[in-house]
Parts: sequence; C-alpha cells; structure tokens
Amino acid sequence: MLKVLKNLKKTLGSVIAIVILLCVQAAADLALPDYTSKIVNEGIQAGGIVSSVPDIISKEDMDAILLFTENDDEILNNYTLVSSEPNKEQEKIINKYLGSDYNVENDTIYVLNNLEDEQKSELETIMASPILEMTTVTNEETANTLKEQILANVPDEQKVYLENMTLLEIISQMPEEQRNQMLEQATKQINSMSDSIKQQAAVSSIKQIYQNLGVDTDKIQNDYILLSGFQMLGVALVSMISAVSIMFLSSRVAARLGKTLRDKVFKKVISFSNAELNEFSTASLITRSTNDIQQIQQLIAILFRVVVYAPIIGIGGFVKVLTSTDNSMAWIIGIAIVAILFIVATLFAVAMPRFRKLQDLVDKLNEVSREILTGIPVIRAFNKEKKEEARFDDANKDLMKTNIFVNRAMSMMMPLLMFIMNSIMVLIVWVGGHNVDQGVMQVGDMMAFIQYTMQIVMAFLMISMISIMLPRAAVSARRINEVIDREPSIKDKKETKKFDPSKKGLVEFKNVSFRYPDADTEILEDINFTAEPGKTTAIIGSTGSGKSTVVNLIPRFYDVTGGELCIDGVNVKDVSQKDLRDIIGFVPQKGILFSGTIESNIKYSDENMSDDQMIMAAEIAQATEFIEGKEKKYQDPIAQGGGNVSGGQKQRLSIARAIAKDPEIFVFDDSFSALDFKTDSKLREALATRTKNKTVIIVAQRISTILNADKIIVLEEGKMVGIGTHEELMKNNETYRQIALSQLSAEELGEKGGE
Repeated sequence: MLKVLKNLKKTLGSVIAIVILLCVQAAADLALPDYTSKIVNEGIQAGGIVSSVPDIISKEDMDAILLFTENDDEILNNYTLVSSEPNKEQEKIINKYLGSDYNVENDTIYVLNNLEDEQKSELETIMASPILEMTTVTNEETANTLKEQILANVPDEQKVYLENMTLLEIISQMPEEQRNQMLEQATKQINSMSDSIKQQAAVSSIKQIYQNLGVDTDKIQNDYILLSGFQMLGVALVSMISAVSIMFLSSRVAARLGKTLRDKVFKKVISFSNAELNEFSTASLITRSTNDIQQIQQLIAILFRVVVYAPIIGIGGFVKVLTSTDNSMAWIIGIAIVAILFIVATLFAVAMPRFRKLQDLVDKLNEVSREILTGIPVIRAFNKEKKEEARFDDANKDLMKTNIFVNRAMSMMMPLLMFIMNSIMVLIVWVGGHNVDQGVMQVGDMMAFIQYTMQIVMAFLMISMISIMLPRAAVSARRINEVIDREPSIKDKKETKKFDPSKKGLVEFKNVSFRYPDADTEILEDINFTAEPGKTTAIIGSTGSGKSTVVNLIPRFYDVTGGELCIDGVNVKDVSQKDLRDIIGFVPQKGILFSGTIESNIKYSDENMSDDQMIMAAEIAQATEFIEGKEKKYQDPIAQGGGNVSGGQKQRLSIARAIAKDPEIFVFDDSFSALDFKTDSKLREALATRTKNKTVIIVAQRISTILNADKIIVLEEGKMVGIGTHEELMKNNETYRQIALSQLSAEELGEKGGE
C-alpha cells in the first residue's frame, strides 16, 4: 500500500493543503460544543453574565457583600469608588451598563479595575461565596424567615425599632460572632459546594446586583446570545468551507492518483513480452487497470479525513472533555471506545480473508465472460449455450456468495455502532441528569459533553469505515504492484548498437533454440537459415511445428533461449526494440484492427502518411475493391477489433497496414489464409513488385502460396527437416512432399514445378 501512496508526490501541494484544512476543520468542530455550552450556561441560564465578579456594583450592594466575608481589603483593592468625574476606563464601563445619560453621583458606584486574567480568577474565588450568601439571605422568603427568628429573640421595646429595618441593616448591627452563628444554617448548602460550582451559581446572583443598579439585564442577555450565535455561525461556516474544500481537493488527488496508476500499469503492460501477458492473462490485467485502481481511488478520497481528521477529533475531543467540562463522566467515553474497537476488530478478523479472495473471483468472472463473449460463434455452432451459461453461473455464484458474506458482515457493523452511540447518549443523559440535579454540573456542560462524546465516537466510526475499505484496497494495491514491479523479460540494454547498413534486410538464425518460460522441453531446436533482401523465404510445416514461434522471435515478441538471431548484422538483443520494430512490417496470423476508420488503420504506422501511399498499399493488398464499395470509402468506420468487416477484409487491411509502413523486412504469419486463391495470387503478384529489395518471410499452410519462394524452410516438431526451393524439396524431402500432395495433385505439382 505504501508503494502506491508514494505516487501522491505529484500532488504534494494538494495533500499539504488537505492536511492544513483538516486541522482547521477539526479545530472549528471542536470549538462548536464550547459555544453550545456558553449559550446555554451563560447566555440563557446566567443571562449573558460571564463572570462571578461584577464589573459595576452599587455601594449599598458592595457593603452588603462585605458583611459576608473577612476579605474586605482584597475585594476593595480591586474596585474604585467612582467620583463625579470618572476616568476614561470607568466612564466606558458606566456607559456600557448604565448608558451615556447616567448621572454619576459621588461615592455611589464601585467600578472594577482593569485586572489580569489571573487576578480576576482569584477575585472570583474570593467573591463567589459572599455574593451567594448575600443573595440567599436577601431572598424575600429567606429574609422574612430570618427576620422573624431574630425578632422572636429580642425584647418588645426593640421589636418596634427593628421591624422598620431591612434584614441586612439588622445583620450589620449584630456582633460578628452572633451574625456568623445565625447565617451558618442559611448558608450551609453553599459552603458544601465546590469553588467552581459556587462561581457558576454566583454568576446568576450578579444579575440581581445589576438590576439593583438599574442595568438593562435583558439587553446584556440578548447581546451575549446574538454575539455568541454569530461567532458560532462563523466557526460553523469555516468548518463547512474547509469540508467542501477538502472533498474537492481529495477528489482531485484521488483522481490524479488513479490516472497515475493507470498510466503506470498501462505503460508497464505495453512493455511486457508475450510471456508476461500470458502469465497475468488479459482479463486479470483489465481488472487490475480498472476495478483495482478504482478501489484505491475510493480509499484515497476519504483516507486523509480518517488519517488526519479522525485522530485530531478523537484526541482533541477527549482532551476537551478532561479540561473544559466536568470530567466525572469521562469513563463513559472509555466504554464507548472499547465497545467500538471490539466490534470493528471482530468483523475485520471475519471479513479480511474474504476480501483477499474477492478480487481473484472478479478476475475469474471477467476471464470467463471474456472467453464466452469472444467464442460466441463457436458456442452457438456446437449448441453449448447451456454449458457456458452453467460455467458463467458457477463463477458468478462464487463471487455472489463471497460478496454476500462480506456485505452481511459489514452491514452488521453500522447498526451495532449506531446502537452503541445511542446507548452512550442515553447513559450520558441519565448520569448527567443526576449530576445536574445534584448541582455538580450545568446543563450546558452536559450538552457539550454529549457533543464531544459524539465527535469522539464518530471519529472511531470513521476509522471503522476505513477498515471496510482498507483490506480490499490493500489487496488491490498488492495486485497493482505486482504489475508495476514486474520487470519485462525482454528489455533494452543500457547501451544499444546500431544496425550495419552494409547488411540491410539480412535476417540470420544461428543455431536458434527456444522454450517457453517454465516449459520442460524446447519448442524450437537448432534453427539455422538466412533470409536475404530481395528474396522470399517461406516457412511451412504441420500444425504445432513452431512456424509462428519462429517469426515471433524476429520482432522480439519472445527472446531466443539458445543460439543467436541477427538482423542487419546485429544481434536483436543488442539493439533497441523501437529501432528493431521500425524496420519490420509484421502481419500476425490473426488480423487485428483498431476502432477508428479504414484510413486510421492503414496509416497506423504514421498518421502523417500521404493519401497516395495509403491508396497504393490498399491496392497492393487487394483491398481497394471492397473499400471503394463502402459509403464513406477510406473514412468508413471500423468497429473495435474489426467486428464489422469479414475475415478476408481484415487480413487485407492488416497487410495494407504493413505495406504502407514500407519496412526493410516483411513478416507474414499465415496472413493469406482467409483469402481466396484468386485474391491470394493477385496479392502476391502485386507484392512482389513492391518488395523487390525487401526481405520477405512468409509462414503459410498453403503450398500454392509459397511455390515460387526463393527458399522454403520445412519444420517438424520444432526442428528444421528441410530447406530449399519447391523443386528441390519435392525431390529430396518426404515431409514437404507429403504436405504438398495433401493439397495438390501430382499433375498440378508437376505443372507448377516445371514452370
């Protein structure tokens, strides 16, 4: 897999941009639960008041707070009692809370000094308890109860005097010891709270302090919610833009990687010799170039999100839970992660072996399909449709069963993971509800915890989703690498030679032997002959004698395994394959045409070839008659593989293609077999005038095709059993004589031989 990912270096800029954007998106997504918590806790519950330290407070309320603390100096040192002429900082705070029209009177308002965050945090700890105690005591119901308790324990003459006083006025005149004793019961619950809960509770009390001063607390709340809402929308917008950009760039990177891999696989396949092509099979190479690369492309499209985004969200969310919210429920996340990992690991272990098998079964199905589609005429001719349908059905069922098993296993994962996610959410609400009821957690914190937990769980869900694609993609990557890493058995040397101009067109087989890779026996043994320019060399023999193998060695479709094959005086292994094939016009046994037009097929060797040269080649190949009969002449379309022309027409166009190239050496591998005798005769006659100074090598089954050859090679079971002219072989070679007599009568052979 890593070898495949190395191809991403061509899109390194996009990959870096994706990583940066993923970090931005993750940071934005992790910030959103904080805004939810703030809007609920501070915007709704606390009325938009974010600190347990009031920015502005009346002297009356400050005096009341100081009754409940011994830290008078620490508090007052952080406030300034405003005179009738406040400074700029004080005026700014007054205008913010009371408006610019407010008339400041001497010694009636305290304004908070400009404090550092650490100083303000210390002051919050100091003031939280006295503010809560003051608020609790001044609550109408609590105040009336305490006042009744006090009046019940004083003489009647003092009751009249105390009844006209407020509770705070009464408390301020009481001795400190008596005051502390009286307030102990009223503030018992407050003293049992943690500092953080006290500060959170005190924030709500600040609202009453501001209202006592005439501050519009509704405006503070609305402004806070609107500001936080717009900030939250901004963060969500950043996340959305990042996500869209990531998907766009990921798709481009994945598509570019697919293109790069297809290009590499195709170029490597083009460089393969017949040995490698036979080893991999055409169906497998097609699957590797399409389906396998598609698997990699789909993986890359989401890989960055899983590799970069999921860990940031998972780790970041866990850190946020531990630091930004109440961490008493962190154990719930641990349960969720363990459950998810268990399910994913189990399914991974069950499905992984089948993923490896899946691509092989796709190969097999493609191979069977291709073979059946190619052989439809034969299948119909022998009424074997049912048999081939059964063979296809077997391959199809094997693939179906494996797919069903894998899909069933993987389809179980999502419901199980969703069950875990929903169960965790219910558990959080149940535990968090108890904590909220007990006053140890705020509702906003519980909501933020739910969001962080869902983010963490979703991160693991993303990782689990990649576990579905990764095994199959890993198998595909291995199959792609098998092709890319496979070195062709036939390749150019680092230093190549040039052809000898003095031996132009000379083809020399010197004790040549050949065996197919992994074969036990030689296909060809001790082949010795020379094909000279201006002469026609023919090769004949029974089926399987090695005729086509001999001519396939000339353009280096295979390499000789023994002896030496020289062209233009140079061993074919010492020249570049391009230079070698540039001087050869090869017509294969089976005529092959490409989708396009008649013109594009004849001009295949050179698109800039003149029309005159094309027409002349068609005339020599005896193709003019049927071409002129087409509606669009040379522009008439050719279907893929030449499916819309006959076998004879296909062979003539293949021959015309080789003639148009005007090479030094013509190689015809039984290329006249589909032609009738009349067309065959005319074609050879016209070809003879075109190839006067060329080397012509013909493999033929028909004796009539090679009667006039300058040299005839007779092969039997991979060995040369005769060489000479037709007349010489008829007299001296029994093998050739039997082949000749099996096709023509003695009289016909005598007449031909006497000419």
